[in-house]
Amino acid sequence: MVMADGELVLVPLGGLGEIGMNAMCYGFGPKNHRKWILVDLGIAFAGPELPGIDVLMPDLTFIEKMKKDLIALVITHAHEDHIGAVADLWPRLNVPVYATRFAAGLLETKRLNEPGAPKIPLNVVEMGKPFQLGPFSIEYVRMAHSIPESSGLAIRTPAGLVLHTGDWKIDETPLVGWATDEKRLRELGDEGVLALVSDSTNILREGQSPSETDVAKALAVLVANAPGRVVVTTFASNVARLRAVADAAVAAGRTVVVVGRAMERVVQVARECGYLDGVPTFLSAEAFGYLAREQIVILATGSQGEPRAALARIAANEHPEVTLTPGDRVIFSSRTIPGNEKGVGEIINGLVTQGVEVVTDRDGLVHVSGHPRRAEVAKMYEWTRPQIAVPAHGEAVHLDEHARFAHTHGAKKVVRARNGDVVLIGPGDPGVIDQAQHGRLCKDGNILLPLKDDAVRARLALSFAGIVSIALAINVKGDVVGDPDVMLSGLPARTRDGKPMDEVVDDAIFSTLDNLSRARRRDADATGQSVERAVRNTLRQVWGKKPVVHVLVVEV
Repeated sequence: MVMADGELVLVPLGGLGEIGMNAMCYGFGPKNHRKWILVDLGIAFAGPELPGIDVLMPDLTFIEKMKKDLIALVITHAHEDHIGAVADLWPRLNVPVYATRFAAGLLETKRLNEPGAPKIPLNVVEMGKPFQLGPFSIEYVRMAHSIPESSGLAIRTPAGLVLHTGDWKIDETPLVGWATDEKRLRELGDEGVLALVSDSTNILREGQSPSETDVAKALAVLVANAPGRVVVTTFASNVARLRAVADAAVAAGRTVVVVGRAMERVVQVARECGYLDGVPTFLSAEAFGYLAREQIVILATGSQGEPRAALARIAANEHPEVTLTPGDRVIFSSRTIPGNEKGVGEIINGLVTQGVEVVTDRDGLVHVSGHPRRAEVAKMYEWTRPQIAVPAHGEAVHLDEHARFAHTHGAKKVVRARNGDVVLIGPGDPGVIDQAQHGRLCKDGNILLPLKDDAVRARLALSFAGIVSIALAINVKGDVVGDPDVMLSGLPARTRDGKPMDEVVDDAIFSTLDNLSRARRRDADATGQSVERAVRNTLRQVWGKKPVVHVLVVEV
């Protein structure tokens, strides 16, 4: 049943105020009886400030509370920051998932490669054919991006039409996949776009992005004139780049070897969808040792400095099959995502130490972004002419600049939203009307924890100042039985004055115990607290840091 009245709202749970972890809720209906769809469900990568945590995911508590009114999860494209959390969080929602063939293929391939991953009901959509989800009519619109089948969503409701662009750029020669559908976007503009929710990633950059075809030409030259082996590392999901490398290899009489599981999975799905038709079969890493230096091009994962990816192991000379020698060439056909500079730098230094030539985007056109620069964003506003603009997909600096840009390009109203804002689109005056519970979940091994969980906070403390574990026995008379068992981990061996750190700890323990009365020592909790405080304060004085101190008092 389609409701004829009610409010249209959007609630970002991720992706506004950050790049990554995209999750956008759209709701329509009376305030307490809205029906919802969730657009995308992605991850962000954790930094060194969260030791032991690999990825972050959006906290879905807000929409979980209304699960009975959540109709579907709709996927715009298959990048990890848009689908990476699906396997972990879908069981909390248990709704149908709608995606293009390529995105559905990657989701299914990932499931088959992850033991215990849930079987998810995937519905493959057809471009340009609207389908109904409660009060929402959804139409997928072709958008060029750095992955096949990226799509915008024309979301029609009784309150009006919202165009959710997803990730996009304008590329008339994308090499693989489709170009942004200017004709359809102009038609939507003629129909009347109430609100444009659009990508802000490259709003700080002037002009228009180069084409994937331009990158392909540059890669062909670099492969053709390479004297030895060639390694190309790029985002595994960039099928156009994979095809460009394959074409360059064929032209140079070389064979492509794929190294890295993530890239192998993408290649499998890309072939199934026809995006690598006519491209010779790629070989696996086991074939490396059978090919001469001048006969090989390696496609490797690890462009963002991931420590366990193929290129990091090659750079550290630890890969079981692939080794490089002086004169070989490694091409970073990628841009370093902010926060990954250290990891990428370590890989580059490792390669240079081996005598390998390294080529990056500073040396030539070996990478283009999949996001629109200012001239492209201007065209989107020209084509669609939205009444309301909601800048999305970006950090605060991107969203604020996009807001100013939208004001000068025809949007009558601009809403500056952030994660957790409940944004009224219509009817009435658009703007932030409420706040929704939001936040981040940490994936710790195979367990999901809130970002503020005690285990996460404790891990950070341990990484900063180590741990001291103390076990001691007290008898019923309050006497210490035997010697305390002390373990230090993560502390310097000696103080600034050269005294062994374990002696400092022992002195603090015995001094504390000697100054406690027998009655006090018979209280295990009180004894433990006294020793803990004394050891921590002593170490702060001699070291300048306060480690985590655990004291176990056993009564015997």
